[in-house]
Amino acid sequence: MTFYEHALTGAAALALVATGALNGAQARELTFGMQDNEVSNVYKGVLAVAEKLEELSGGELTLKVFPSAALGDFKAMVQQVQAGELDMVMTGYPDMSYVIPELKLVGAPYVVDDFEHLEKIVSGPWGQEIAQKMEEQGIRLLDVWYYGTRQTTSNRPIEKLEDMKGLRLRTPNVPFLIAYAENTGATPAPVAFQEVYLALQTNQVDAEENPLPTIEAMKFYEVQDHIAITNHFIASSAIEIGTTTWDDLSEDEQGWVQEAVEHGGDVSDELTFEAEEALLKTFEERGLTITHPDLEPFRAAMQPYYDELEAEFGEGSIARVRGEQ
Repeated sequence: MTFYEHALTGAAALALVATGALNGAQARELTFGMQDNEVSNVYKGVLAVAEKLEELSGGELTLKVFPSAALGDFKAMVQQVQAGELDMVMTGYPDMSYVIPELKLVGAPYVVDDFEHLEKIVSGPWGQEIAQKMEEQGIRLLDVWYYGTRQTTSNRPIEKLEDMKGLRLRTPNVPFLIAYAENTGATPAPVAFQEVYLALQTNQVDAEENPLPTIEAMKFYEVQDHIAITNHFIASSAIEIGTTTWDDLSEDEQGWVQEAVEHGGDVSDELTFEAEEALLKTFEERGLTITHPDLEPFRAAMQPYYDELEAEFGEGSIARVRGEQ
């Protein structure tokens, strides 16, 4: 635990280079790009990847980490991976829909029940087809990590679907989150992320939706009285490696990388789950009301959006993603 608890500081590129005994072998450095900063749980998970990779390889493989979008946004980094200029990258799993359009399905609200369900989807037939499509684009999916579940804060309690009606709900400019607002009866309100606090404070918008750690970090709890556990989107991070890099590794090296990435995922996931559980108690202690609306009507309200997706990807595609057929 001590390794990843120490945040590395430095210039734009933070190098985490193992210095273990090489037994005569020359160390190979893998590069890893990510948008998240050094205080994020996923970054701590990546540090754990590096530690484990050093341990497994005896120092033959090292990891140089570029956090905080030092190499550009995730699309720029994916392009670098495809070109063989960057070895590994972290992206949102549904965010890769710009490369693999079918990933829009797994981003749709309420298609995924929870992270355990997402893991089954990723490892199941549909997920394996997606992984194959990614490989055809020069990207190998190594693992999917838990990033958090999006909840809805508001200036009035949300105890049932009807309470969403008329809410001016700030969402990012992301189609499936805009669809969440529209289909539940709210009015989507486009506000830049850094301006959300002021928009809530001045009643320009009534509500917003984000994972609990983001609600804490941005102090939205200071300008909202209620949090509804709407669980409308399970956010996840995909850990990917270029197929050029992967194919250039020996079988042993591939095994070390895969095991190290899965270990880092365990570390990151545990930190995020613990943080979410603790934050619910913290918000209650601060006087916020936590409500748990029945989510079946919310899910049913998304049917028009599901119909749009099935018009694009085929009838029954939502059920297939969910593992229901």
